[in-house]
Amino acid sequence: MKTTKSLVCLAFAGLAFFGPARLAHGQGCIVARSAVQPIGPESGGGYMEPGEFDFTMGYRHQYSFRHFVGDVEQKQRIQIGNQVMNKINLENFNLTYQITPRFSVTGSMPLLLASRRSNNSPFTTTAQGIGDATIGVQGWIWSPKKKTRGNVSIGLGLSLPSGRNDVINNVDRFDGQGAQPTYLDYSIQPGTGGWGIVLQWQSFRALGNEAAVFFSGNYVATPQNVMNYKRNTSAVNPLTLTTFNSISDQYLMQAGIAKPIKKVRGLTVTFGPRWEGVPAKDVIGDSLGFRRPGYAVSLEPGFQYAHSKMMFTASIGKAIMRDRTRSVPDRITGGHGDAAFADYVWVASYSYRFGTPRGMEH
Repeated sequence: MKTTKSLVCLAFAGLAFFGPARLAHGQGCIVARSAVQPIGPESGGGYMEPGEFDFTMGYRHQYSFRHFVGDVEQKQRIQIGNQVMNKINLENFNLTYQITPRFSVTGSMPLLLASRRSNNSPFTTTAQGIGDATIGVQGWIWSPKKKTRGNVSIGLGLSLPSGRNDVINNVDRFDGQGAQPTYLDYSIQPGTGGWGIVLQWQSFRALGNEAAVFFSGNYVATPQNVMNYKRNTSAVNPLTLTTFNSISDQYLMQAGIAKPIKKVRGLTVTFGPRWEGVPAKDVIGDSLGFRRPGYAVSLEPGFQYAHSKMMFTASIGKAIMRDRTRSVPDRITGGHGDAAFADYVWVASYSYRFGTPRGMEH
């Protein structure tokens, strides 16, 4: 039983990482906000018991500078020196409470520090602040007591527009007009400006007593269409398709294998693909406004180290495929915009489990 419980934990070695952007993610100019922490056994103790809490701090860093139109890199941007460079540092704070053996509730609050600059530009724009908070419930399909070697969890939540989406910097473009208030690009705004419906799923399966495979994902559906301010303050035609920023859906999927290192107790290595991005069309509502849809596929080696009630995780995702797809306005006008992507995504987390399981109080 001890070995089986360990395998349950190992299945989630890669799932404690967070990514992409509120519940979903993306890269560079597309979007890079916080993600709700995946659910499930995420420490050395296996499944959480009713009455227990799990607190997790996550961190994500990425530097985006390679421009793509479709899946073709625009190498001339770097050669000319006018590439746009996004630096994202994202922290995420999650608290999970186990209500029953099968059901739990999770709250999440992100903190974003980001900057954006064109290589040949005389100025850099920056943003700092809390992002969009989320709250959700999760449940295992099968009883954890009966399914120790494999299970599936489904979660449903709500993303709240708690983060600002209208941060302004006073920018001096050295054009003789002095510093002018300028809305930041939406890729570094802390919030999205809208509500979101969050769907999560997670599964694992032990492979004998030596390893486990896992698959997780999440999708944020945003019923609202566009943000409440003009991205281009000089635009005079309110009917222009890209006058306002779009409030876009986002998604993330991860899969892989987790294998313990027998010589180091508590250490597990993980490996698998990571696919994150922004669709051109939302599943609910209109998809007009300015957006940079696209996706990145990465290969992500990582590790987990569990000790007592704590767990540390880290991984590096190396992009192997990047595609800036056409937005709805692109398709209407016949254009095809570009977006900057990162080569790597660096993620890490620290988790601590506490509380006394119900039925064990003295």
